[in-house]
Amino acid sequence: MPTPPVPPRIHRPTDRAGARAAGVTDWQLRHLEVVRSSRDTYLPAAMVDDVRARVAAVLLGAPPTAVVSHVTAAALWGLQIPLVVEDRRVHLTVQPPTHVRSRADRRVHCAHLEDWQISRRGGIALTSPGRTWRDLAGDLPAGALLAVTDQMLARRYPAEAFRRLVDGGRGVRGIRTARRVLAVADPLAGSPMESVLRWLIHEAGLPTPVLQHTVRGPRGEFIGHVDLAWPERRVLVEFDGDVHRERHVFVNDLRRQNGLVLAGWVVLRFTSADVRGRPAWVLEMIRRALAGL
Repeated sequence: MPTPPVPPRIHRPTDRAGARAAGVTDWQLRHLEVVRSSRDTYLPAAMVDDVRARVAAVLLGAPPTAVVSHVTAAALWGLQIPLVVEDRRVHLTVQPPTHVRSRADRRVHCAHLEDWQISRRGGIALTSPGRTWRDLAGDLPAGALLAVTDQMLARRYPAEAFRRLVDGGRGVRGIRTARRVLAVADPLAGSPMESVLRWLIHEAGLPTPVLQHTVRGPRGEFIGHVDLAWPERRVLVEFDGDVHRERHVFVNDLRRQNGLVLAGWVVLRFTSADVRGRPAWVLEMIRRALAGL
């Protein structure tokens, strides 16, 4: 008995014409492990969480001049955006005039882009880091924008380039927020949610903390670098992300905290749930610690 032929498979984003050229029938498109992302676009189910795969699928049916932008460009640049619900649509910017419309899998923006505002990464045209940041300034809450700004500074994006973007963006939506955020931005931020916490502290009018402060014991021995510190008040704040749930990290945290307390520091530790869900309580704890209460 002859061995039945192996059914064709889809290994990358494709449209209906591409699938048929690969020997995949319409019936197989409906029954294989593929996801229909738009009217005529499909990608393997295993790739739906891959932003590059979603971008590739959308670009199959997009104008050749379309540029990936906004939160999608940020993801391709490796920037993490806290606070906002993940937008899985692919954001595209097309030059005016255009008749291209948004669909379930894409959000289309119409704007003019200068050549210097367009980059290429992995064969994909996307907005430059600076243009991406300026676009995000019009969409994100200030704390989230600060997190993005801190990450870009940490990757050596020039502070002067940020200032030029702000100075040249008069009348652009979100530019006032961008200007306020720049005054607080710091490349030493340890995580996006730590940046959000710092923005809360700034907006509450509390003293500006020192980032990644080095703490030493009474004999000068190194205890650790702490996230946020007010050395003159002997108060510090640590932001505990998910990595701190791992047992070996948790054990090291306890040992370090004992050393910090014995060295005369007030130690406050907060999580993402605290910063997101109880910001007023977080600020009150910091305020009381700074006041010595």
